[in-house]
Amino acid sequence: MPVDTRFTADHEFCKLLARRQDVDLIRVSLELARDAQPNLNFDHTLEWINRRSSELRSHITRLRSDRDVLNELVRCLAGTHGLHGDKDAYLRAESSYINRVIETGVGIPISLSMVYVAVAQGAGIELNGVAAPMHFLTRIDTIQGPFFINAFHAGEVLNYDDCIEWIESLSGLSSEEIERSLEPARPREVVIRMLNNLKALHVTQECWEQAWRVQCRLLALHNEAFDQRRDLALIAIKANRPGVAVDLLQKCLKDCLNKDRPMLLQQLRTAEHNLSKWN
Repeated sequence: MPVDTRFTADHEFCKLLARRQDVDLIRVSLELARDAQPNLNFDHTLEWINRRSSELRSHITRLRSDRDVLNELVRCLAGTHGLHGDKDAYLRAESSYINRVIETGVGIPISLSMVYVAVAQGAGIELNGVAAPMHFLTRIDTIQGPFFINAFHAGEVLNYDDCIEWIESLSGLSSEEIERSLEPARPREVVIRMLNNLKALHVTQECWEQAWRVQCRLLALHNEAFDQRRDLALIAIKANRPGVAVDLLQKCLKDCLNKDRPMLLQQLRTAEHNLSKWN
């Protein structure tokens, strides 16, 4: 499968485009963060994670149970280093950027979980991300069954039944529906969820240039999806890219449903009007 040449500097993101599974989630998260921070140096974040993994490894060798190991991970990250969530984190794009989460100590569930996974795996702990409904978590499988860490809530550790019950209260879904979502998430699934979070925030806050960059990545990952192409066209208008918007809208009109045609035609007229001001 050919790789989108716009992202050739983003080696891990290119692996996703090629549908590879050997993706370093911290590095690909930093590649997303670099869209908003062009001079971002990955080394500072990677070194911080390596130090935390070494710190954790030195403490868990004497522990006997997996639950004790998880508690030590939480003590290290939430306790000693103060990683946590708060409600205002959802209103700040930086709470999705791994480097800023480490610098500020504050993140949203998925970004905090990615730090937990990276530190844990660096210390030899098989922790994985879980794209649960409403709230991203991490999971470890033990002989006592799976345990989950809610990194957003100061690293709260939940057993399987408690996790199901808690997500039921959040989502209103049945336990059967929730169970299917508690398996380890694939890298592609994690990155798409991160991008969708950023897209929703940028659109709500009318940060159109940032929304454009995020939507370009979403379309690259879903290059045949009509809704992603349509959204890129609509964002292009807001981001002062009328020429691109015209091209995209003309393509969308070839494939759209009848119910979408009036809206797309109206947006096409807007894009053409804006383009005429440039000529």
